[in-house]
Amino acid sequence: MTPAAIDAFYARLAAANPQPKSELSYQNAFTLLVAVVLSAQATDAGVNRATSGLFAVADTPAKMLALGEESLRQRIKTIGLFNTKAKNIIALSQLLQDRHGGQVPCDREALQALPGVGRKTANVVLNVAFGVPTIAVDTHVFRVANRTGLAPGKTPEQVEARLLARTPPAWLPHAHHWLILHGRYVCKARKPDCSVCPVASLCLFEGKTAGPMLAVEC
Repeated sequence: MTPAAIDAFYARLAAANPQPKSELSYQNAFTLLVAVVLSAQATDAGVNRATSGLFAVADTPAKMLALGEESLRQRIKTIGLFNTKAKNIIALSQLLQDRHGGQVPCDREALQALPGVGRKTANVVLNVAFGVPTIAVDTHVFRVANRTGLAPGKTPEQVEARLLARTPPAWLPHAHHWLILHGRYVCKARKPDCSVCPVASLCLFEGKTAGPMLAVEC
C-alpha cells in the first residue's frame, strides 16, 4: 500500500468514527490496566460485566490488595483463566504499591515488568491512559494489517513496527482503536464485510466479498 493510500485509509476510518474509544469500561489508568489484563481470551462485554461491580470497590492498587485474591477470584470467575488473572492482578497491584507509589507508570518497560502484562497490554495502557502514539497489535489489528496490505508482517512485533513506520503522525493517536474496531466489526476473521467497508477500494485483499460498495470511492 502506497503512502498516499495509507493516508486515505486512515482518513476514511476517521470519517466513519472521528473519536474512537476503547470498548472496555474503566475509570482510571489502574482500572484500565486491570481490564486489559482480564480481556485476554475474553470479550470486552464479558469483562465489563465482571468489572462493573469490581471497580466499584477496588479502583486502586491499595483497594485491590484489601479486597484480596479470593474475593477477586469470585468477582471475575465468569472470565476465562480467572484463577491466573486474579493471581496476576493481586501481584501487579502489590508491585504498583511497592515500586510506583500506587500509580501506573507511563513507561513500557515498567509496565511489562508487571505480572500478566505483555507488550500488547502495555501499549494499550500507554495509548489509552497516557496518550502515547503507539499501536497495540491484537488479533484484529494483526489481521487488518496483513489482509489489507497496510502493514503486513509475520509476527505482532513486525506488524507493530511497520504500522508505526507507515502510519502518518496525524493518525497515530487513534490508529490503535480504528484498526481494532475495523477488524472487530467490518474486517472480520471468517468473512470480511466488504460491502460496507469504507476502505474496500484501497484494500489489497484478493478475496474480497461481493458487494455494491467495493468500487465506491469516498
